[in-house]
Amino acid sequence: MRPTWCEISLGAVTRNVETLRALVDPTPLCAVVKANGYGHGSVEVAKAALSAGASWLVVAIVEEGVELRAAGIDAPILVLTEQDSSSLEDLVNHQLTPTLYTAQGVAALDTAATGPIKVHVGLDTGMRRVGVEPDGLAAFLQIVESSANLEVEALWTHLPVADEPDNDFTDGQLARFDTATGPSGLPTHTANSAGAFTRPERDAFMVRCGISLYGIDPDPALEGMVELEPALTLRSQVTFAKRIDAGEAVGYGHRWTASEPTGLVTVPIGYADGVRRDLGLRGGQVLIGGMRHPIVGVVTMDQLMVDVGDHEVAVGDEVILIGSQGDEQITAEEMAATVDTIPYELICAISERVPRRYV
Repeated sequence: MRPTWCEISLGAVTRNVETLRALVDPTPLCAVVKANGYGHGSVEVAKAALSAGASWLVVAIVEEGVELRAAGIDAPILVLTEQDSSSLEDLVNHQLTPTLYTAQGVAALDTAATGPIKVHVGLDTGMRRVGVEPDGLAAFLQIVESSANLEVEALWTHLPVADEPDNDFTDGQLARFDTATGPSGLPTHTANSAGAFTRPERDAFMVRCGISLYGIDPDPALEGMVELEPALTLRSQVTFAKRIDAGEAVGYGHRWTASEPTGLVTVPIGYADGVRRDLGLRGGQVLIGGMRHPIVGVVTMDQLMVDVGDHEVAVGDEVILIGSQGDEQITAEEMAATVDTIPYELICAISERVPRRYV
């Protein structure tokens, strides 16, 4: 077995849920477990979140909801996007809560329904991705109300810049949402993790927390606002070690050359596992023996190389790509900043061939 795996602390997930529940109390907490629980494992995270008091779950597609139902989870599950007609039979049979925002979607779901279905309506108040326009909400609600089987349970929107505390767009967005939804008298939910951090009192129906469940801040600007515990550690081991001379080049394209004699070790994880190919070229590091060491050359499909200098490193030594070792820590946020992306992308990109081990 290749010695590379993700260690997922379900205890950390539980504690994060408890922290977030206290933050938004008395509003129910909704755990977003789409994209395989942001790479952490949707079923395991969902069970931990529900045991810690989460009331709802959120997925992006019907297949994700079906997986949760197959695992015996009977909590309410909201599907965030309107689904293709080919998925509606599964949606109905597995009692998932659909999101609607087009007349065609209403008609298709009404036809697929075998009885009453409660639906949520998504509004586009500024994300410009999907959703009913605010000035068209009243007419859309009439379309839903005229259907034979559908009943609106709640209205919601998404906040694209709530993670920027100094950006006043969110206030205007919420004002548009309130103006549009107020006459309906229906329950609403708007806050994502960033919204929960900055406006914990905002919603009454539920608060949809995603990235924060996993112990990652929605944005560096919000770091430390809520105390969270990272749930994921990305581990591997040294599988080969050698000395190389000054002037020797390393890896595909020879993008790195040793300036002096040094120790070089190989770690069995690469871009097919979700590690960015350019991580070493941008200054990425790993932890070995409680110390930081630079990744050198380009990350290859299945392996990467690390310059360990004159430190004693042996085959079998633990390597941490994300997580803590001794007094050092490399966070998902740090790795993301190194390659100019967001931690969401990095953790979701950890591929299925990296086993998840739960503690």
